[in-house]
Amino acid sequence: MAEADLDGIIRSVAKKQIRVLVDAAKKRHGRLMGQAAKAGDKDARARLKDLAKNTLALAAAAARRLEVTADNAADSYMRSMKRVLEEQAAAKLASEQAARDHAAKEKAARKIAEKTAKQAKAKPAKKAKKKG
Repeated sequence: MAEADLDGIIRSVAKKQIRVLVDAAKKRHGRLMGQAAKAGDKDARARLKDLAKNTLALAAAAARRLEVTADNAADSYMRSMKRVLEEQAAAKLASEQAARDHAAKEKAARKIAEKTAKQAKAKPAKKAKKKG
């Protein structure tokens, strides 16, 4: 079942994307915190720190959504593959059953034909009586 490992690939691609997202968020957080440290007034510093904090929170939320989406896609793929395999097995079984039924009907028809042929040979035709 080589196709089944695609769900693992879906999950691993999502993990890589999540790592990239989290790394980018950490870099931006560090840059914003550095700007906050260099900020001249208290309001700018508070605004930049809040922006840095929100960057990490929003990136974490995006990472969770990405992970859930990847899990859903992988699970959906697995369910679809399982359903297709079950449908193929059921179709094969139905085809085999139809072939067996057809063969049984043909065998029964042959037996009936042979039986009527034997009966026709065993009973000679009756001659009609002539009047007159």
